[in-house]
Amino acid sequence: MESFSMEGGNALSMLLPVALFIIMLGMGLTLKLSDFLSLRQRPVAIVAGVLLQLLLLPLLAWLVVTALELPAVLAAGLLIVSFAPGGATSNMISYLCRADTALSISLTAITSLIIPFTLPWFTWITLEHFLGNGVIVELPLLSTIAKLVLVTLIPVVTGLFINSRWPQLCSQLQRPIKILSLVFMFCVVLMISWANRAVLPELMPLLSPAIVLLASSAMLFAILIARYLLRLNAETALTLGIETGIQNAGTALMVTGAILQQPEMSLAVLLYGILMQVPAVLLILWRNSPAKLRSVLVNTK
Repeated sequence: MESFSMEGGNALSMLLPVALFIIMLGMGLTLKLSDFLSLRQRPVAIVAGVLLQLLLLPLLAWLVVTALELPAVLAAGLLIVSFAPGGATSNMISYLCRADTALSISLTAITSLIIPFTLPWFTWITLEHFLGNGVIVELPLLSTIAKLVLVTLIPVVTGLFINSRWPQLCSQLQRPIKILSLVFMFCVVLMISWANRAVLPELMPLLSPAIVLLASSAMLFAILIARYLLRLNAETALTLGIETGIQNAGTALMVTGAILQQPEMSLAVLLYGILMQVPAVLLILWRNSPAKLRSVLVNTK
């Protein structure tokens, strides 16, 4: 396999935190205090959603990379992205699937407060497991936690504060911030893809089956657990499935690209961010199929 590279590493180290800060600020601008207060009314769905995202998906990721015998660095990259629960993307997909969007937003809010502290520790354990006996990649735990708090937790809280104090200003800021965040993330994706353009054709057949299997099985297992074990309604179960399979690739790229400076891991994260949309699109098509729409119309009469 040809060597990977992180050309423009210094630029990426600056661009990734800025991009993630803007993305998380934009997400914070969509949140309200009522999103947090509503958590008390749905304890089972909330606790299940958090546990499925923070425990089930990493467990499935470990099983997949072990079963398919992925190279250690690529396996570590997929594990790291499994530690970063989905953000605004999962909210959008829940909306398009006609699932429980309010629950999706609530889960996004609570996991945004948790992952700056859980992701570094899970990543450290992963690096020790996969790379401890080979190429050692050091992860400074305290500084990583501090950086994640700075670029994820603080902008979310800032956006929430702006929305509570100046809702009109918030509505005016949402669109330009969304556009700006898309531009920044597009630049990040383009830089990583271009720097590793020689190995991408070789990497796609290696990682694609693992990613599609992981994302699909995560959604399926979460839906089955929520629907038949916890006895939650179909819309809630579907939302938990989406939240479990859809990850925040931007946060994971912050760790693999800006902090660890590991291009192999970043490519694994990048491809997950793209290919996780495959089962999501199938869910959207299924939920909006003509038969489903007819069923909805009949039940509303």
